[in-house]
Amino acid sequence: MDADDLVILEGVRFSHGPRRILDGIDIRIRRGSVTTIMGPSGTGKTTLLRLIGGQLRPQSGRVVVDGEEVPRLPRRRLFELRKRMGMMFQSGALFNDLNVFENVAFPLREHTALPESMIRDLVLMKLHAVGLRGARDLMPSELSGGMARRVALARAIALDPMMIMYDEPFTGQDPITVGVIMQLIRHLNDALGLTSIIVSHDVAEVSAISDRLYVISQGKVLDHGTPQDLERSPSAWVQQFLHGRPDGPIPFHYPAPDYAEDLLGPDAT
Repeated sequence: MDADDLVILEGVRFSHGPRRILDGIDIRIRRGSVTTIMGPSGTGKTTLLRLIGGQLRPQSGRVVVDGEEVPRLPRRRLFELRKRMGMMFQSGALFNDLNVFENVAFPLREHTALPESMIRDLVLMKLHAVGLRGARDLMPSELSGGMARRVALARAIALDPMMIMYDEPFTGQDPITVGVIMQLIRHLNDALGLTSIIVSHDVAEVSAISDRLYVISQGKVLDHGTPQDLERSPSAWVQQFLHGRPDGPIPFHYPAPDYAEDLLGPDAT
């Protein structure tokens, strides 16, 4: 194992019943990097995050985080490892009955024995880092979608994790909010010495802040590399995905009988 690799997935296979979601996935996430996993909806991107976090176990293959084989960890050690992982969910997943301050303070109260004075200082520091120190007393219902995700990010870094996973962080946001979240992901990654894993299908946004990109489809890695590498990818599928072309290896038309025959019947001439 390369000491520079924080996360390693080797030959990972995972199925839901008869449906194969991941079919021999190989991915390496380098320490200190921003790495994005891209692909169409339903290709197993979020499943990969759950495998890394130990919520799911692969049917075969290895999932290694910081030298630990996640599927083999006993519950106690798995929970200890998870404390070193932050997660920003697509919806933000804030506690609706707690204000902004209490949402960010929650993991500190749950997992540490710090005095309240120190918790207060840490919460204000994390909120300041995402530009929302002045919103500490607001309830989640009073926040915009972008603000809710920034609070979720402050909560994700509350315990100073080694790694943060982002599940579709840009979905449904306006261009200004997207720009803010992009800047925060890159800035916090570098300033705090984090490793960031982004799951997304927003090509332009993630290409601007990622060190490496993986493109997956039909359970396999189709190509990977720097954003510049992928622009030169020989894969027609990758090129169709990156440039949003409506037809290509992924056809516009769902498989169907001949059009004329379907309209006029089999006896049409």
